[in-house]
Amino acid sequence: MNASVPLARRRNTLSSSLGLGDKLFASSDERRFVREIEGGLDTVEDGLLVEMSFADDMADVTSRYLLEAGGKRVRPLLTLLSAQLGDGNSEQVFAAAKAIEITHLASLYHDDVMDESTMRRGVPTAQAVWGNSVAILTGDLLFARASKLVANLGERVIRLQADTFERLCLGQLHETIGPRDGEDEIAHYIQVLADKTGSLIAAAAAVGVITAGAPERYNAPVVEFGEKIGVAFQLIDDIIDLAESGAESGKVPGTDLRAGVSTLPLLYLRQAALTDAGSAALLGRIERAVEAIGHGVSTPEIDSDLDAAIDELRDHEVTARTRAEAQRWASEAVAALSPLPDGPVKKSLTRFADTVVERSN
Repeated sequence: MNASVPLARRRNTLSSSLGLGDKLFASSDERRFVREIEGGLDTVEDGLLVEMSFADDMADVTSRYLLEAGGKRVRPLLTLLSAQLGDGNSEQVFAAAKAIEITHLASLYHDDVMDESTMRRGVPTAQAVWGNSVAILTGDLLFARASKLVANLGERVIRLQADTFERLCLGQLHETIGPRDGEDEIAHYIQVLADKTGSLIAAAAAVGVITAGAPERYNAPVVEFGEKIGVAFQLIDDIIDLAESGAESGKVPGTDLRAGVSTLPLLYLRQAALTDAGSAALLGRIERAVEAIGHGVSTPEIDSDLDAAIDELRDHEVTARTRAEAQRWASEAVAALSPLPDGPVKKSLTRFADTVVERSN
């Protein structure tokens, strides 16, 4: 997102797309609450451009590459929302929100290298532009910047960031090596999602509570909310991966499948293939095509058959089952908020959960 974009347009991009500012927030107090969040998002966005600038010309370009490509700033939003349970916006809250988003962006550079991705947020990935080494080092630079911000926020936040970083690494490690012999594939997959996505979203909510001095009793509910909504978010991503048009996401349909990633629809298909001949045939077509592509063998016939198989998988009951599972995680996330006081924070988080499972990109 370019620094020259007007604040009003950024505000629309960052908050309205997530359901803030709609007619659910009709009272004058709620409108003031929304303005507080939107103003905080503007402050965080401007701060990100500053924090992710480097004196070194190359580092400056590569570090801000994904930031300027866009993004909904989900994690800073959750930090600002949870901060309203305490003293609200402050320099410490803004610093925490920036640190969380920079950590997220850093992880994307590394993830794209590990996954050999070619597109991210509608633009070529960093390693597609500059190579793996530059992408990895850029991610490392951003982790360092996030750590500098966190260093001024107290031991509790420092420890939270360290614990979260550990989980991010373990999640990527477990995704890379796959489930152990005898381990349930689906349970393994869900744990990877919880570590790689849920942990950082939970941390985003927790640092808002901590840095805003909110009552300690609110910490556990927002952490549980973050963990569960993070899993729901990624399960919806599995469905979006199969979408007919990749124009909105910048990906072609079945990008993850083509890269050999076992998403939940494919894991469910493997289960169904044990007892259903049609599912077994579809699984075989997908696995044969993916294996061929993985070995560098790509022909128009293979590509066409995989495209058709992805179309079938999109309409298969396993994809509907994946959506139901995402909705279950989102419902559990909302249920975790019951200890929070009624008001715009709980309403916003509930609306956010709805938006996660309704999204198409």
